[in-house]
Amino acid sequence: MRDAVIVDAVRTPFGAHGGLLRDTHPQDLAAEPLKALEDRNGFDPDIVDDVIYGCITPVDEQSKNIGRLAPMVAGWGDGIPGVQLHRFCGSGQQAVNFAAANVESGRQDVVVAGGVEHMTRIPMGSDGELSDMSDTYYEEFDEITHQGEGAERIAEKYDLTREDVDQIAVDSQKRWSEAWEAGYYDNQVVPVETEVDGEAVTVERDGNPRPGTDMETLSELPLAFREEGNGVHHAGNSSGIVDGSSAALITSREIAEERGWDPLAKIRETQVVGADPLLNLTGPIPATEEVMAKSDLDLEDIDLFEVNEAFASVVGAWLEETGVPWEKTNVNGGAIAHGHPPGATGTMLLGKLAHELERTGNDFALSTMCIGYGQGIATIIERL
Repeated sequence: MRDAVIVDAVRTPFGAHGGLLRDTHPQDLAAEPLKALEDRNGFDPDIVDDVIYGCITPVDEQSKNIGRLAPMVAGWGDGIPGVQLHRFCGSGQQAVNFAAANVESGRQDVVVAGGVEHMTRIPMGSDGELSDMSDTYYEEFDEITHQGEGAERIAEKYDLTREDVDQIAVDSQKRWSEAWEAGYYDNQVVPVETEVDGEAVTVERDGNPRPGTDMETLSELPLAFREEGNGVHHAGNSSGIVDGSSAALITSREIAEERGWDPLAKIRETQVVGADPLLNLTGPIPATEEVMAKSDLDLEDIDLFEVNEAFASVVGAWLEETGVPWEKTNVNGGAIAHGHPPGATGTMLLGKLAHELERTGNDFALSTMCIGYGQGIATIIERL
């Protein structure tokens, strides 16, 4: 079986909700990383066997298979197929994992994996209500919970206080700010030229972060999902609602060598799991356990971790269960700071890890994400 490698990974800036990307059509936003990969790596798009794009709200402007439309809008012609997939918040990471499997098997040679979500123009939940469940669902499960309630139940289960989760949020904002100012994002975030209210603009910076966030500021925010005194989550310790896209160029080690590409990392192992659908967001814990069991590595061998900051309690619970140091986790900030466009985040996290491994010279990294209705996904990569 061949090794699947990440040649390059890029993303757009993540625009704040209603911000500088608000007038950008989702198809145009989805095309930006594809154009950047072509420009940076100098390939003829005809070599791409497939485009796999995550998108969790494939309706209206994000409908009609945006995975197929993105390469067409990018100027790649009509010969490049594409598919849109939906594994909730894990969609972008699943796109990479599927691409890796296709390359490893030899069925495809070059695949672009990524995702897009324009949460301003296509709000999350536009594709249906939580209550749209079959009566037979309730023969198996007593209730259905939204993710905010799941996050609160996780905080209760792990005795996480508001101060605990707010500290994760403060650290996320601080780490993003320091990494951005140090230029750590420069080689992975590509500018987007667009228009806002008819005026040309170039979007170069994430719009969601609040670098000056502190514990006092967060303590004044109202709870988002429960009444005061009965919960811990609010807008400041939950992932930002943003607009963005990401993509990675995946191929085999042999083809990368033939084409003169210097890959960032090898995709070492992948895993996806089911978990409690009522807690909803604990999937990263068993996903991490199972992907590590499939590998020949120990957690101590992993240098860097990304645990998607959908809600701070997800990270807090994962840290408690795994014993991984917070200092090795989300080292350049996470979704509480830069935001979480669900279809795109997973590819972005893997790209962030691949670039950080290259920058630091570390060897191994693991990305894991919680996923709706109780799922989890994990991927281990190795620097080349």
